[in-house]
Parts: sequence; C-alpha cells; structure tokens
Amino acid sequence: MDIGFIGVGQMGFHMARRLLEAGHRVLVCDSRREAVDRLTAIGASARDCARAIADEVETVMVSLPTPDVVLAVATGKAGVIGGKRVRRFIDLSTTGAVMAKRIFDLLKARNITQIDSPVSGGVTGAAKGTLAVMVSGPRAEAAHVEPTLSVFGKVFFIGERPGAGQTMKLCNNFLSATAMTATSEAMVLGVKAGLDPRVMLDVINSGSGRNTATEDKFGRVVLPRLFNLGFTTGLMTKDVKLCLEEASALGVPMEVAQTVARMLQLACDEIGPEADLTTVVQTLERRAGVEVRASGEGSPAVR
Repeated sequence: MDIGFIGVGQMGFHMARRLLEAGHRVLVCDSRREAVDRLTAIGASARDCARAIADEVETVMVSLPTPDVVLAVATGKAGVIGGKRVRRFIDLSTTGAVMAKRIFDLLKARNITQIDSPVSGGVTGAAKGTLAVMVSGPRAEAAHVEPTLSVFGKVFFIGERPGAGQTMKLCNNFLSATAMTATSEAMVLGVKAGLDPRVMLDVINSGSGRNTATEDKFGRVVLPRLFNLGFTTGLMTKDVKLCLEEASALGVPMEVAQTVARMLQLACDEIGPEADLTTVVQTLERRAGVEVRASGEGSPAVR
C-alpha cells in the first residue's frame, strides 16, 4: 500500500519505519528536515507538504503534537483536504473528541473519511510494534486499514462515532498521568522517611499498589536519573486538560484529574514543558529535600 505519514518525531519515526519494514511505500513530511532524513535514508520518500502527499496516496496518517496542528495539517491551505487522491485520514495523535468530530465533518464534506487511531505504549512500544491502537470511524473503513495498523501493535475497534477512539485515549492517559504523579508522591515520602527506593518498588510491585510507573518508569528512568522516557510533561499536561474539557462537556466531575493537571502544570512551570514527563518527581524532591535515586549501595539520597 502507498501511505503518507506526516509527523515523524519520536513516535512517528518508529511507526513509519515499521510501515517501510512491512513492505509499504511511505511518503513522509515533517517540519524538521533531520526527522525526514532519518526515514529517507531507509527507503521513504520525502514531500514538502501534506497536500503534496495527499495528491499521491489514498491513505494519510499523522502523528502530531497538538489538536491545532492536526487541524492545520488536515484542513489548512496546504493540508490533506486539498489532495487529489486521498480517501482516508488516519489520526494517530491525541487530539480529543471535540476536535476529532470537527475534522471529521470538514473532511467528510470533501469525501475524505477520518479514522481516529490514537496509540498508547510510548516510544518503546512504537519501536517494538506493541502499541495499543484505538480505532474509531466507519466500520468498513476501519476494517480496511486494520491490517496496516496492526504493524504498530494490537488494534482495538472502539466504535463508529467520530472521536470515540480519542475519548478512550484520554481515559488511558489520565490514568497513566495519575500513576506517574501519585507514585512520585509516594516515592518521595518513602525516601524522606529513610526507605530504600528500590526496596519500595519491589514491595509495591509485589502488592496492590503496582502501576505503570512502579513497574517501568521509576526503575528504568527515575532511579538512575536518566529522565528519558521520551514523552514530555507538556504533552501529558495537554492530554489531561483535554480529558478535563471532555469531562466538563459531559457533566462528569473529575477531582483527581484536576489535581493531576495542577501537578503537571507545576512541573511545566518549574522545569519546562519540553522536559521529560518523569521529571515531575523533581518538583516534589525539591520541596522535600531528597532525591529518589539508586546509589551504589541502593540507599536513598537525602540532600
């Protein structure tokens, strides 16, 4: 299949690479030349804009950072909507249900079908092809692209309603963000009290408190002070705020999500939105006067 792929950053690069390895012809576009060059070096073809790609292929995929960027790429002056050949637009980004419905309607007027297909599993999952792929849109179109999407990981059909996949992704990312922020509080508390952080993780992961942060992020990224998960605090803050916006529109109270959003925003303000999500622990460490780190003896570090 001929596929266009727009947005080939940390996640997009690996997904486009997997399409190439699966035998597809892939046309790519990104605002950063170096990102495009990584893929042309392994067989992709570069194009200057989204519309140029949509002139050549029936299926265009995007992996982009914010809803406004997705809207511009889909429906802007040089966007997919002006393409001569395109028939379907697959949004792998976290865009939110409201924006997804807006783009769906705009593209539908030009006989282009939008398929929501946000993914979860991070850069590691994208590289390994183990992402959770949450698909919503017209059933026949979703079925048509499922074999292609399966190179990214496990495909789940969420429903035909435009934006249903986005709602699913926001629920998932809210839980992921909650695990990271709550685990940061627990680990800082334990270290301040003199507990060994590695022992803490061992106990938690053998008990009822285990979660994605304790099972992976803290042991792999936080304790060795790498902070290189590959997903920024700014993007997670955006996702949790989108979740809160949808909850408000649906009349669903989300007190925990509001607290998580405040913690993430604090990390954005103090450390920066481009910092790794795992640096959220540093805002708590600074206030407590400790660091959650592994030392040579595995003992906690107290400042």
